[in-house]
Amino acid sequence: MADKLTEIKSPIAEELKEFEKRFRNSMKSNVPLLDTIMNYIVKRKGKQMRPLFVLLSTRLFGVIGDRAYRGAALVELLHTATLVHDDVVDDSSMRRGFFSVNALWKNKVAVLVGDYLLSKGLLLALKNGDYPALTILSEAVEQMSEGELLQMEKARKLDITEEVYFDIISKKTASLIASCCSIGAWAGGADNDAIQEMRQFGLYTGIAFQIKDDLFDYGDNPTGKPKGIDIKEKKMTLPLIHALNKADERERKQIIRLIRKGSKRSDDIDTVIRFVEKHDGISYARKHLAEYQQKALRTLDAMGLSSAREIRDLVDYVISRNK
Repeated sequence: MADKLTEIKSPIAEELKEFEKRFRNSMKSNVPLLDTIMNYIVKRKGKQMRPLFVLLSTRLFGVIGDRAYRGAALVELLHTATLVHDDVVDDSSMRRGFFSVNALWKNKVAVLVGDYLLSKGLLLALKNGDYPALTILSEAVEQMSEGELLQMEKARKLDITEEVYFDIISKKTASLIASCCSIGAWAGGADNDAIQEMRQFGLYTGIAFQIKDDLFDYGDNPTGKPKGIDIKEKKMTLPLIHALNKADERERKQIIRLIRKGSKRSDDIDTVIRFVEKHDGISYARKHLAEYQQKALRTLDAMGLSSAREIRDLVDYVISRNK
């Protein structure tokens, strides 16, 4: 799968190098502690999926230039800020196989680092007059915050319906990928209609991305995320919601009681996983995954974009990735 991602990146390999250079420069600080932490964050970067969506979306409509690089950096600065803050909220000591910022420098420093990254993104956009990109991303931040808080509220009661689930993931996960695609389209000179269509494409892709992540919790991957993490954190994922809807009242109460007590025991986690498998939760989620993949690709097709192969391949990668 890593080779597949490298293949997708290859047509814009030079542009990604330029983005990385500009992104590093956008994070620099004269405060030694802050600069040390920024260097640490850069070294543990992930797959750069979101900047890739920005740049490939730009390429559909025009040339990858300054606006696209700034847009990609704006998205990545914001995304990195949210990850740093998430690790504080979740009291997580690891991120992508490395120690989290809060694990190494404590919560107070991590919160300030997240604030710094957010401010750098805002200033990058404001200083260059990239107001449309800033508007798009600010709306995504609003949605992400609402989605996270809605999920936290529902986790207390464990009463998430399928409708609420899709509302949560549309806001919490898909809104950021949607903003990547619409910012990329804007940077490439697309008109407002095309920008909105690319936002819809990104929204469908982001929903598929989250459903794929849900499936990892039930062992739907040979490597990567361990089983049962979402169950331990009392997160109501699509496979679990479907299984609870199909189960009788007695069995449903038993499983909800098991999740509510927050057991970390492998036997309890396995009981929930077997319950989800028994009620076809995994196959149900896979069906929805395929549906949203097709919705994303049909949105691209309807726009008549002749040079969309790489971004179509990126959607396929999102669906078939193993971590």
